[in-house]
Amino acid sequence: MNKSTWLIACATLLALAGCASTPAPKTIADVAATTPELSTLDGLIKQAGLTDTLKGTGPYTVFAPTNAAFKAVPAKTLESLGKDPEALKGVLLFHVVPGTVMAADVKPGNVKTAQGANIAVSKAGTMVTVEDAVVEKADIRASNGVVHEVDRVLMPPKK
Repeated sequence: MNKSTWLIACATLLALAGCASTPAPKTIADVAATTPELSTLDGLIKQAGLTDTLKGTGPYTVFAPTNAAFKAVPAKTLESLGKDPEALKGVLLFHVVPGTVMAADVKPGNVKTAQGANIAVSKAGTMVTVEDAVVEKADIRASNGVVHEVDRVLMPPKK
């Protein structure tokens, strides 16, 4: 084997080895499942039957309440949602916006959620808010959109 053939063979093997060790991109559902601060949300996504949706093609922007955000919700409210899968699904979908919106691209105003109601988003400098929630960690990329961790659980308007 001459030197150039050997170099090409080595480069090909290294490239293939690199490809094999590269993890598959995470979906939004995978991000929730593997992020410790989102373990409560992950459990509720599964309970509401939204895992397949959030593993789907999207794209989606999810304003994901942290575990601390769920702890601030009255226990009675969480218990009620736990007994009503459709209501739980509605609350969770109120945190999902069709399309991918990175923090830098937020334009103040209302955006329609996957639940059907509007939420108000705003930006001051680099701080992004959605309704009365503050984005604590922005732009967690997923293969089917983006996740922004928020400090509050958003409740959709009563129908």
